[in-house]
Amino acid sequence: MTIDIRQVSHPEAVKRFDTQELRRHFLIETLFTEGEVRLTYSHLDRVIVGGAQPRAGQPLTLPTPKAVGTDAFLRRREIGIVNVGGPGRVSVGGQDHALDKRDALYIGREAGEVTFHSDDAATPAKFYLLSTPAHASHPTKVIREAEAKTIALGEQATANKRVIRQYIIPGVCDTCQLVMGITTLAEGSIWNTMPSHTHDRRCEIYLYFDLAEDARVFHLMGEPQETRHLVVANEQAILSPGWSIHSGVGTKAYSFIWGMGGDNVDYTDMDMVATGDLR
Repeated sequence: MTIDIRQVSHPEAVKRFDTQELRRHFLIETLFTEGEVRLTYSHLDRVIVGGAQPRAGQPLTLPTPKAVGTDAFLRRREIGIVNVGGPGRVSVGGQDHALDKRDALYIGREAGEVTFHSDDAATPAKFYLLSTPAHASHPTKVIREAEAKTIALGEQATANKRVIRQYIIPGVCDTCQLVMGITTLAEGSIWNTMPSHTHDRRCEIYLYFDLAEDARVFHLMGEPQETRHLVVANEQAILSPGWSIHSGVGTKAYSFIWGMGGDNVDYTDMDMVATGDLR
């Protein structure tokens, strides 16, 4: 297990960050390493972002790093898991839950030990993890891709035709504060989340995936009148504070997992920013 601790950065300080500083504070470059669990503890709403890539026949157990501050990872936390790799299973308190690619699993507080399994050595599972503090216990639940709430947005003329699938959200899965889903761009579309917005009451985490090896996403961040950007490769994640916009444009179509934690679970709670007002 490896864990990285990220502190909160004030927007006035971020104005002066160079590329290296922006990447160090807001980009998670390596989430998946064969045979490891990798975690990043961010002081943005106390979220934990991680990746688990078990070898077939060699399961990985979710550790409880000192940063969590309890004797068990889920003692005062909930967690959302999305498989972005080959077929696998997640064992929760001794009960197995099979997850194919793009299936999700919600695990509530006090659910027990979590263990990750890959079913195929040639195509190992890659479990993306997002955890937030929890004040109550909700049932563990598998959400298949076909069971997610689906919204079609955008159009080809503006290169932002996309499908939003809401997996962990009120009406689909009960949580304390965690909200998660997947946005998939149509072939030929490259813009996501435009017009951009902020939501000061919660942070948002982006994991870009299914991005071609030679492709990149230019992730836009910063205050609306002080924008910055990060160049992101496949299976890299962004930590987005509540004061920052979060949108991007890719060199090819891609998908991303969005996840939020903070004051509420209202998906529409956002402050829109007109494109003409960006600087």
